[in-house]
Amino acid sequence: LIAAKPNPNLGIVVTIPCYNEPELEKSLASLAYCHPVASTVEVIVVINHSNKAPELVKAQNLKTYKQAQHFASIYNTEHLQFHILLEELPERHAGVGLARKIAMDEAARRLDAVDRPEGIIACFDADSTCLDNYFLLLEQYFSQHPKSPGCSIYFEHPLKGDLQPEIYEAITEYELFLRYYVHALRYAGFPYAYQTIGSSMAVRNGAYQKQGGMNRRKAGEDFYFLHKLIPLGNFGEITKTKVIPSPRKSDRVPFGTGKAVGQWLSTKNLDTYHPNIFEDLKLFYTKLYLVSNYKNLVINDLSGYPESIVEYSKTIELQLNIERIKENSGSLNSFISNFHHWFDGLKVLKYIHFARDNFYANTSIVSAAKWALEAQGFAVNSYTAHELLEAYRKIDQRLSGS
Repeated sequence: LIAAKPNPNLGIVVTIPCYNEPELEKSLASLAYCHPVASTVEVIVVINHSNKAPELVKAQNLKTYKQAQHFASIYNTEHLQFHILLEELPERHAGVGLARKIAMDEAARRLDAVDRPEGIIACFDADSTCLDNYFLLLEQYFSQHPKSPGCSIYFEHPLKGDLQPEIYEAITEYELFLRYYVHALRYAGFPYAYQTIGSSMAVRNGAYQKQGGMNRRKAGEDFYFLHKLIPLGNFGEITKTKVIPSPRKSDRVPFGTGKAVGQWLSTKNLDTYHPNIFEDLKLFYTKLYLVSNYKNLVINDLSGYPESIVEYSKTIELQLNIERIKENSGSLNSFISNFHHWFDGLKVLKYIHFARDNFYANTSIVSAAKWALEAQGFAVNSYTAHELLEAYRKIDQRLSGS
């Protein structure tokens, strides 16, 4: 899609899907102001819409395209190049997943052109900004962790600003939910509990291609992609820089930040998964990990297991899959690893929804977030969503050394 040959020193490509976004230049400027790094950096923006999109959307995209091209003409240098693409997509597949895939596939092609399988493909959003050490920390992380296929990047939504106050209340509770969910999974014993935010993740070119690239989902593409990548092992986190996603209300995708903010504005409340769900999951994992001889493991008799696990197991043919995993495992460690490859992030999420719908109704995010911190042994002196979020942020920044 990009005719210009990449610089032989190309090492980082930032990819941005952009749909009906009037403030793309803010995101591009935050990247332009980042400290330079040893590698050359490219930014690929895919401004996109469906072939049946409203004319107002097409007009906005064309305006954004021209503005972004003008920005690129000013800020392009030998070591930082902005490539602006305008793509009309078939209605059936049009959406953030396909736009992100187009940008990431082009990034992979350009990194291949200069023989950089270890090159970095970073994901960003058209309404996000970042700290000026963003490129430095990306380069540093992948240099210091040569076996890592990818990472999530620390993020913080703005909690004050020019928008209506209710939006900041909404985004406070939504970000608290995002952090609560990962902590609750870690408490339960799920080994692949990481944030899966499309605007704050990065992957090596080689790992991206080996895992089949980005999917075309219209929402949740980041979740599905990272849960193919994380089980490879050595996945990590960068916490010494920051991506700042927009807190705005949006109906561009059927779920996610913008949708959650819109729902909160109509209800003034955010409920979330009950702690009992994660307690049940923890008991299930504990019994699994205590197996001394995995070859003798039989889960047909689930007496002593929580009822939510017993009933969910019937929907996924648990014992049949346990037998298959046993046959393909040469040790207890490989059995546990293979089990988690099968009982992955998607199946865990489906279990959580099953338990919510059939056993444990949602509860308030404040009470759930307090429980998760206490369950992990953290002192809790916070009693509001804002105070709890600040506590989670401090903990999350301490948990990673990158």
